[in-house]
Amino acid sequence: MQSLQASAHGEVDRFAPTQWSVILAAGQSRIDAESSRAALAQLCESYWPPLYAYVRGRGYAIHDAQDLTQGFFAYLIEHKIYTRTDRQKGKFRSFLLASFKNFLADAHDHEQTLKRGGGREFVPLDETKIEAAESLFGAQMSGGSSLVDDQLFERSWAETLVRTVLNHVAALYKTEGKEALFGQLQVFLTMGAAPLPTYAELEARLNIPESTLRSHVTRLRARYRELLRAEVRRTVNTEAEVDGELRELLRVLTHG
Repeated sequence: MQSLQASAHGEVDRFAPTQWSVILAAGQSRIDAESSRAALAQLCESYWPPLYAYVRGRGYAIHDAQDLTQGFFAYLIEHKIYTRTDRQKGKFRSFLLASFKNFLADAHDHEQTLKRGGGREFVPLDETKIEAAESLFGAQMSGGSSLVDDQLFERSWAETLVRTVLNHVAALYKTEGKEALFGQLQVFLTMGAAPLPTYAELEARLNIPESTLRSHVTRLRARYRELLRAEVRRTVNTEAEVDGELRELLRVLTHG
């Protein structure tokens, strides 16, 4: 991943309504049910992998971890736990993890919620996303990883966030008919063991002048940084808090 500093201009406008404002308004019945459900669906999709990684890290089997995570979101939605959050007090994901820990402590009292919702209203995930969460957990634990509990949650949060933003960028390039170009250049956005290709190599591979390739990479990085910043802004109040979250994201990704 490259530098996480960026200004909030241009394409970030597509993310203007924050999850916070929509979710909290939903809890106070100020917006229509369809909008609130969409916001809650996005919330569940964003935080399902981190919470699943946390519970898997505590030794639960795959299906038990799936049931507990899905059960928690059913409980969260039914009891509108999300409306108790205070944006002025701590990070949203810290509140969510604390709520999950409380849920696990009382899991024996929530038998209905442990059956993937137990017939209650909740936002389902398709099987591919559930499988992706297990794949992410497996990757985090490979190679004798020492990550445990909260660290697994934080790492999974960071990697899920980055993956979400990369998907947004890929979708933009696809709509512009530049899907193949993104496939070749996305390596400039991620941290990895493999060395970056040289511009000379890319020029030979893509038949695009080096100067043009440099412009493409500069624009790609700018888009990525803006969309990353916009995604983080969903759960914080100020630009200073966005900066803080981006620093935390970088710390988690580089140090675990």
